[in-house]
Amino acid sequence: MTREVFITGIGIVSNLGEGIEAHLAAVDAGRPGTVEAERFKPHLVHPVVPLEWERQIPKKSDQRQMEAWQKLGVYAAGLALDDAGIKEDKALLGHLHLICAAGGGERDYQVDSQVLTGLPQAADPGAFLNERLMGDLRPTLFLAQLSNLLAGNISIVHGVTGATRTFMGEEQAGVDALRIAQARIAADQGDIFLVGGSYNAERPDVLLVYEMAGLLWKDSFAGVWEREAKGGGFIPGSGAAFLVLEARDHAEARGATPIARLAHVGADQVRRAPGAAGEALDGLFEKAGGFDAASGLVVSGATGVAGITAEEKAVLDRRTDGARRIATGDLFGNMLEPQFPAGVALAAALVKRGDARQAAVTSIGHARGEGLALVERI
Repeated sequence: MTREVFITGIGIVSNLGEGIEAHLAAVDAGRPGTVEAERFKPHLVHPVVPLEWERQIPKKSDQRQMEAWQKLGVYAAGLALDDAGIKEDKALLGHLHLICAAGGGERDYQVDSQVLTGLPQAADPGAFLNERLMGDLRPTLFLAQLSNLLAGNISIVHGVTGATRTFMGEEQAGVDALRIAQARIAADQGDIFLVGGSYNAERPDVLLVYEMAGLLWKDSFAGVWEREAKGGGFIPGSGAAFLVLEARDHAEARGATPIARLAHVGADQVRRAPGAAGEALDGLFEKAGGFDAASGLVVSGATGVAGITAEEKAVLDRRTDGARRIATGDLFGNMLEPQFPAGVALAAALVKRGDARQAAVTSIGHARGEGLALVERI
């Protein structure tokens, strides 16, 4: 595994805006992104900025058959292809590999409401539930929610027709998508990949799921490192992030201007006992090797969830003391599947701008999964 892996394109949308420049401006301003506190009260959400869908999804028919999470991903993928200068290169798009990190689609809220209302009064709750699920849910609804439809729509809209893979599993899906793409390029199993994910946080159903697990932050806005004292929790964020990863020789042959080098991506998934997440992250730093805190930068995907956030902070204090630290959760919340790709995108842009020679990007998933990437200036 000796080939160098370059990042040659970035596409990102969030509550901070569209494109990497809007995100760099937010970092420079040191301000949190827009927070919606009323629409889903008492829960906070970072809503995505309004987008002109036609800019990346020209056909209205394509837009109509996609839900928000799919449109966000297709839009960001188009931005990344534009940034890499390959949007109109049909020959190259024909062998561009695609790896997506995505969850499921939205639910039929009306049916959910009817089931939850009628279930407590039903004489036979099991029979009632079975009858409603069989009679009220449309098979086509499920077909429209499949996670691999994000990759399918990217292929249809942008003409990406190489091999595709879709990973599920919240934050860790984004980690593994980048890890496998980077490893395949390094091992000469592919020349160029489009990698990323998308997430729509503005959904009552997902807020309900995370609230039932006690994972959401419901107080006034506070930074991820400050939430521990009040019980912890994360603020979901809508958005998408895609990267074009490319072998150095392939990028140079087509005259591409690289943004940064993706030197390493590591992943782990330990049983979450107290202290385990911190030990896993420490081990990932050990395996990565070579992080220079004196000239480095840390882009942390810390969620703010109690326990694991403190464990990550302790490892960063020990491993990266002296490095500038940025928490993506303070900027655009937790976007789950695209959180890690978005952190790598931000790190690459900061490294290219000259803010640091090297950046470490961390991911401690809110419930499972640990990841670490090293991004370096070229």
